[in-house]
Amino acid sequence: MSENTQSAMPDQGAIETTVVPRASDLGGGFKVMRALPAAQRRMVGPFVFLDQMGPVQLGAGDGLDVRPHPHIGLATVTYLFDGEILHRDSLGSVQPIRAGELNWMHAGKGIAHSERTPPALRPAGPHVAGLQAWVGLPTRDEESEPAFIHHGAEELPVIDEAGIGIRVIAGSAFGAQSPVATRSPLFYADVTLIPPASLQVPTEHEERAAYLVSGSIEIDGVAHPAGRLLVFRRGADVVITATTATRLMLLGGEPLDGPRHVWWNFVSSSRERIEQAKADWQAGRFAPVPGETEFIPLPENRPPPVQYP
Repeated sequence: MSENTQSAMPDQGAIETTVVPRASDLGGGFKVMRALPAAQRRMVGPFVFLDQMGPVQLGAGDGLDVRPHPHIGLATVTYLFDGEILHRDSLGSVQPIRAGELNWMHAGKGIAHSERTPPALRPAGPHVAGLQAWVGLPTRDEESEPAFIHHGAEELPVIDEAGIGIRVIAGSAFGAQSPVATRSPLFYADVTLIPPASLQVPTEHEERAAYLVSGSIEIDGVAHPAGRLLVFRRGADVVITATTATRLMLLGGEPLDGPRHVWWNFVSSSRERIEQAKADWQAGRFAPVPGETEFIPLPENRPPPVQYP
């Protein structure tokens, strides 16, 4: 499949849709695989965006450099399997994130941030692997004050059973609750499976999906390789069986309270609010990120906002 191709295919049984992500190069050989949004599946619960970062080994002296850019109406959720990224934002937050930790940035009415490889890691050539998700906010919270929250790996609940490891990153799942305060019911969990382990996906959340980071699994006797987002039917009994050592992310929750308009890094229930955010960024009305002089300009000739769902 070519790098710019993304497909969503109907399935039978427990799986409603299988999304094959599209690849995109952010520069310097750093690629992401975008699973959400897809042509036939824009959201899963409140999750409106899901990117797999790497895994990639960058060259000596290189690093990830995502210049300051804005967000409204969402929370960014950064989680790494390997490597380190330094987060800076317009609130003055400066926070490195490492494997197993959580950076939760609540954009609300507006925030800007950058994501870079720390200087100390650049000479050797950094290795980076992880995921970034966006969680849309309920209408009542879209214009709330921005905030940044970090939780170390030791703060996130871990469940260990025979051949099964689960870290609950956000929300509630498998009887465990993450400490991060979310604005709507959801779940987000890092799961490792060693064959022949099987895992039953809880039905407590209305919408559920699994993103296969590595390895391979079977559901209803059908094999699924890595690099797939499997969206489950509501209320379906889902049992995931590992056929090789596997890592996957489980995600979902309650759908948002109405359609959302999405354009670039902006999410809102109001198309007019998207236009205001565009004008504010172009005019320099977002608060700057202390210590940063660069920024990503407003994209030109980009299609108009897309309504989800």
